[in-house]
Amino acid sequence: IATGFNRNHRGNSEGGVIPEEFQVEYVVDRVDTTATVWLGLTMKCARCHEHKYDPIPQQEFYRVFAYFNNVPENGRAIKEGNSPPYIKAPTPTQLQRQQQLATTISEATRTALKLKPVLGMAQRKWESTQGKSLPEGTDWSITDGLVAHFPLDGTLTNTVNAKQPATPLPAEADYANGQVGKAVRLENGEHLATDKVVAPFGYRDTLSLSTWFNATRVDHGTLLSKMVDQDRGRGYYVDLASGHIRINLIARWLDDSIRVRSAKPIEANRWHHIVVTYDGSRQASGIRLYLDGLPTPLVVDQDFINQSFAAAEPIRIGGGGGPEGRFTGLLDDVRIYSRDLTATEASILAVANTIPSILSIATNKRTPAQAAKLRDYFIARHASPAHRKTVQRLVALNRESRAFNDSIPTVMIMQDLPQPRQTHVLVRGQYDRPGAAVRPGTPTSLPKLAANSPPNRLGLARWLVNKKNPLTARVITNRLWQGLFGIGLVRTTEDFGSQGELPSHPRLLDWLASEFHHNDWDVKGIIRLIVTSSTYRQSSRVTPAQLERDPKNRLLARSPRYRLSAEVIRDQALFASGLLNERIGGPSVRPYQPEGLWKEIASTTNYDQSTGADLHRRSLYTYSKRTVTNPTMLAFDASTREACLVRPSRTNTPLQALTLMNDVTFTEAARVLAERVLSSPQAGDASRLKRAFLLTIS
Repeated sequence: IATGFNRNHRGNSEGGVIPEEFQVEYVVDRVDTTATVWLGLTMKCARCHEHKYDPIPQQEFYRVFAYFNNVPENGRAIKEGNSPPYIKAPTPTQLQRQQQLATTISEATRTALKLKPVLGMAQRKWESTQGKSLPEGTDWSITDGLVAHFPLDGTLTNTVNAKQPATPLPAEADYANGQVGKAVRLENGEHLATDKVVAPFGYRDTLSLSTWFNATRVDHGTLLSKMVDQDRGRGYYVDLASGHIRINLIARWLDDSIRVRSAKPIEANRWHHIVVTYDGSRQASGIRLYLDGLPTPLVVDQDFINQSFAAAEPIRIGGGGGPEGRFTGLLDDVRIYSRDLTATEASILAVANTIPSILSIATNKRTPAQAAKLRDYFIARHASPAHRKTVQRLVALNRESRAFNDSIPTVMIMQDLPQPRQTHVLVRGQYDRPGAAVRPGTPTSLPKLAANSPPNRLGLARWLVNKKNPLTARVITNRLWQGLFGIGLVRTTEDFGSQGELPSHPRLLDWLASEFHHNDWDVKGIIRLIVTSSTYRQSSRVTPAQLERDPKNRLLARSPRYRLSAEVIRDQALFASGLLNERIGGPSVRPYQPEGLWKEIASTTNYDQSTGADLHRRSLYTYSKRTVTNPTMLAFDASTREACLVRPSRTNTPLQALTLMNDVTFTEAARVLAERVLSSPQAGDASRLKRAFLLTIS
């Protein structure tokens, strides 16, 4: 999870971007951030060309660049949510629930396995007795999650929705014997259209599509769609192209779409069954195709979707994609599910045999799919209630576990490609002008890498914290000193190089760095050491003589006195009033903000303001939108987070005073503080003012 530090850069999700260009920009940001945070060096200066007297030449910049150039990422970022690679990051509570579910499922699985021989014996007994008297035509199929079922036996009825009236098929439609009853024949460019409200799936939804088809032409033709009826229109659809089955999820062709196709062509003029599943992952790897009950390899043609492909269009059977997309042949038994079916379920749907038909086949001659269909039918209709409950409980637990796992938030991480990507010096820093190839390495002006150091991020990390590296410990302790005193021992916190300032107390900085390193990089320990020192604990009062001689307190003759950061100003106001919600962890919140600001400036128009205690959470948890920084924070010089910043600026403007007087956060805090003071038992204005003062500065 810690590697996510290197993924918190800007990501461009606009349509029409050049992925290769922004992939380079992301890596440059990582190099710049790493150099600034750990080394205190402005290494990015060497991106485009070399500078006279600069100890870091351009080639060495790209050697460091090579460490971060192996992430399997797309230069175009995901608009809503995290861009891969990422991992699940459960909270302690979620982790505990995960473990509970895993234990419960394990116990339920053991119970089901013990029951398996008993169920098998009961099924065999049923087959030899009651099974022989089943009415002809008795059948069973998967109904869990079924949202639409069109048997196509003379009407366009969705049998799942009893309220939906039966829609007659077009007069020109013909019928023939299908795999499950009758099948509709489509030959002259006609297709079938249903109600628009059926199956309005988007890119975060799971779904499965199932149908039988017998195509007289396999070079083109849409089997099933819910899309704008034009070529490559918005929506989802399954079609045939050049003999292959294609699955398409399209928000906008070409830059917002997923398209995969079967690796092998299919035959014309014979029945096939397909099941298409999608797991809501927004990736081509989340699509599965089962042809005639068996998983089929897929070839990925497009693999990036950044917005929902939901379309307010009818379900079209045998059509979609304009007049050129009409299917020619027979279609039968169309099913749509709101979940992604398992491989076993997909194989069951491909079994056209009725239950009596399967029973007529000798046990040792049945296919695994036929046996699975018969077993599931027996459990659902003829097993004892206790046996049925045991099996159903295991199924329900597995689904609950999956739904719970899907709800766990993700965190972007660094990850390396199986084969390292070749890195080149980029001429003038341009992504499309590669020069000489380089290998990972560190600047020669700094201590050398260990001889056995691996050429990856692990090797770089070990080099950064090596005792021989003179910068890392000094840079970090200097930044901690800046946070407590308002200014670092080295004023240019971001630049320890030749253009930065020399330390005001070099021996003190060396000693702090040594303590920090020898105490295993204990951040809390070094902060404790500083704040308990006599230097930090002295009075902040200043005499005119001190102010004249040392206006910026570089000699440390008094305690620091500087304006708080934007986030702490807000938190302090909430704390003084008693409104501050000190709960730790949880999702981001959206505090007060001028109405309509996002609509005016950003593409996202809806700012869903938080309510209740979430309005008063610490500023650390405030939702941050880089294009529209919270205006209250911005007034007090909060960073827009567009680039790495280790030395914030401090300004004094009239806007800050106006913000404190008029912003809802501060007026509300002032009102509640006044109520708190007035309700105190102290009598008299003097006592109340004293209490208000203590509450404010404590």
